[in-house]
Amino acid sequence: MRIIDLLKKNGIALNVKAESKSEAIDKLVALHEKCGNLNDSAAFKEGILKRESQGTTAVGMGIAIPHAKSAAVKAPALTAIAVPDGVNYDAADGQDCTLIFMIAATLDGDVHLEVLARLMQLLMDEEFTDKLKAAKSADEFLRIIDEKEKDKFPDEACEKNNSSKTGYRVLAVTACPTGIAHTYMAAEALVKAGEKMGITVKAESNGSGGAKNVLTREEIENCDGIIIAADKSVETARFDGKPVYSTKVSDGINKPEELINKIINGEAPVYHSGKKASSDSADSGNEGVGRQLYKHLMNGVSHMLPFVVAGGIFIAIAFLIDTACGNAGSADFGTVNPVAAWFKIIGGYAFDFMLPVLAGFVAMSIADRPGLLVGFVGGILASKGATFADPSAASTVPSGFLGALLAGFAAGYLMLLLEKLCDKLPNALEGIKPVLIYPLAGLGIVGVMMCAVNPIMGVINTALNNGLVWLSDNNLGILLGCILAAMMSIDMGGPFNKAAYVFGTGMLTEAVTMSDPNVAYQIMASVMIGGMVPPLAIALSTTFFKNRWTKDERKNGVVNYVMGLSFVTEGAIPYAASYPLKVIPACAIGSAIAGGLSWVFGCTLMAPHGGIFVVATIGNPLMYLLALAVGSVVGMLLLALFKKPIKSND
Repeated sequence: MRIIDLLKKNGIALNVKAESKSEAIDKLVALHEKCGNLNDSAAFKEGILKRESQGTTAVGMGIAIPHAKSAAVKAPALTAIAVPDGVNYDAADGQDCTLIFMIAATLDGDVHLEVLARLMQLLMDEEFTDKLKAAKSADEFLRIIDEKEKDKFPDEACEKNNSSKTGYRVLAVTACPTGIAHTYMAAEALVKAGEKMGITVKAESNGSGGAKNVLTREEIENCDGIIIAADKSVETARFDGKPVYSTKVSDGINKPEELINKIINGEAPVYHSGKKASSDSADSGNEGVGRQLYKHLMNGVSHMLPFVVAGGIFIAIAFLIDTACGNAGSADFGTVNPVAAWFKIIGGYAFDFMLPVLAGFVAMSIADRPGLLVGFVGGILASKGATFADPSAASTVPSGFLGALLAGFAAGYLMLLLEKLCDKLPNALEGIKPVLIYPLAGLGIVGVMMCAVNPIMGVINTALNNGLVWLSDNNLGILLGCILAAMMSIDMGGPFNKAAYVFGTGMLTEAVTMSDPNVAYQIMASVMIGGMVPPLAIALSTTFFKNRWTKDERKNGVVNYVMGLSFVTEGAIPYAASYPLKVIPACAIGSAIAGGLSWVFGCTLMAPHGGIFVVATIGNPLMYLLALAVGSVVGMLLLALFKKPIKSND
């Protein structure tokens, strides 16, 4: 067992100051805890002190090797500190110790004796120990040990190089809110980067069709660490005790080598799934508050989207059937024809779940399972508009989409607070917390909260709807159409894109409460056309301005015709990543023009997804296609202007 396999980068501390032997031991135990090597730090330290009570583990020459076998150790591991000023470790030769290794061993076997013997063989070389003491960084410290082991045990190094490597050094989980493009692009980029770097990588993709290439327990146990490149919450309890680096999905696409190096170099924090260690969790260990809020929101949005898309298209089909049957002016438009009524009712049922699912999964992302009930009920109360005076919401204004968002976040964090308070209850009540205390208290909390805020949110919701109608009546809707469409293109699936899309789909749910429902449908039309332009502009550019692109870029450009027409904006990401200052402005301007024209032409859209394939549900479809063509051509021409022809050797 090589020293280099047991000693992690974040298990090394240089230039340490320790006033006493006890303080040095505390620092070494803390490093083990930081690396995730222990189940119980106090129990392990007790084992170390027990061994020291039998006689000092200082071996002379300024070196000490404290060690212990303990049930508190997850797997054999080492930590090390360099103490330039030395510390009194009761060494027999009277010298202060300047280099201390601490061995943590499990109860099975005698690994600590093997490691101790190997360390002693290496540390007897004074030149080697001097190099370790003079190391300027943890990387240098590890490199010195690695070189010494290869020199001291050449046969072992040869055997290691010739052996077939099993398992994966780095694992990854990728996920995006829609689960369509970013998820798979990030997974592929990470695997390819690993191949290029000579590091085995396996990526699990959490797409819209479920998790693919799922990581096994054995793979997780044997890997060096896990990368989570996701814009929504993923299941992380399985990674307990492993180094986990969490980041946005776009980093998986654009910076895969950097992420892999985070794991290889030991820079990833150790993830603990327990509540008491939540501060080191994969979701918060290296993320800001804004990033966490965004992930919670996207978790709700990703679960909401299937209900919105399927329900919205069914409702659009109902309107289409009634229009074809000449019932467009009827008061019961959408339900006059029996077939239309069937589509309208079934689609309406799916739509009714939209706000509860959004709020429920936002709250669950924050507070895990206890948050699901409060989120769902909060979303329903928001969609109905329940108040203290009118809990059945017979004559109140729903707080709608904004109320559901408030319900999801507020209820989720309130449940976290409730869980912390319940931690003080006797252990005998642990079993009834999830089935009685959390649901009962949570229902009371969310009921009181939503009945209190619904009247306020209802007023805000009404004001927002009236404001949108006012913009349309005063010919200012074109500005809104331009802004929303441009947002869809700015980051092509990132926060701006998702904010515009969530706003558009949210307005679909408010259409029935608006004095002019067409405003909501015009917003959705501008949003979707803005997301279609970037891939189409790039596809056109690679077709008609070939000298601006490499051979591979031209070949892949054809795929963007299909992606653009399907409303999959992410097809433009590889090009935007390669030439951001040229591609993003060109596409954003093209999208803004298309969104503005869509509004001017009075185009409406009742289906929240589908691109050109839901053209039958688009109001004024020919002019919508014209707006799409104009925006795409403008984007193509701007790309030709911004991006100079490339040289043949490029």
